[in-house]
Amino acid sequence: MQSAAQHAAPLRAAISLRTGSARDIDVLVELDSDSSVLFEQAGLWLAFHAEHEVAVAERNRWLRCLAAGTVLIAVNSAGEDVGFAAVGLRDGEPYLDQLSVRVTSMRQGIGTQLLYGAINMAERMGGRALWLTTYRHLAWNRPYYERHGFEVVPPAECAPELGCELQFERRLLPAPEQRVVMRRRFAVDAV
Repeated sequence: MQSAAQHAAPLRAAISLRTGSARDIDVLVELDSDSSVLFEQAGLWLAFHAEHEVAVAERNRWLRCLAAGTVLIAVNSAGEDVGFAAVGLRDGEPYLDQLSVRVTSMRQGIGTQLLYGAINMAERMGGRALWLTTYRHLAWNRPYYERHGFEVVPPAECAPELGCELQFERRLLPAPEQRVVMRRRFAVDAV
């Protein structure tokens, strides 16, 4: 299997990636809120008030990622933050906690650049794979990730923390039966 850098798609938007810091938490929340409009158009309401269990858990995960230096923020040529990818850990393996792109910046290759930035980061973290959870029935979710080398993993094959993440999401998010776990395995150099 080739490295993420060898698979990176050409960019269509002129952006740069910067590493987020704790002061960026409100930027992440705002970017994610903006991108959730796409889900609303598909009939999935993911806008939770700040005290809701999902919103609190997301914010805490993103704060941990920011503290660890594992958040990439996409910045356009005007200096505006237009998307982010946050990489955390589940069961000691890299996990894509979130990938969000501002609606007005979608379909320009920004999400793909963030995804490959997250893949590269996960490889540098020493992971054997990058894991994520997503919706299987939305074209910009499961099929998108499959085009980039991810595969669906049955819940029975997930380690405990990842299984708990999936259960949490299925308990609190709309369309729980559509939530799936996916992974993109990394090439292991021959010893």
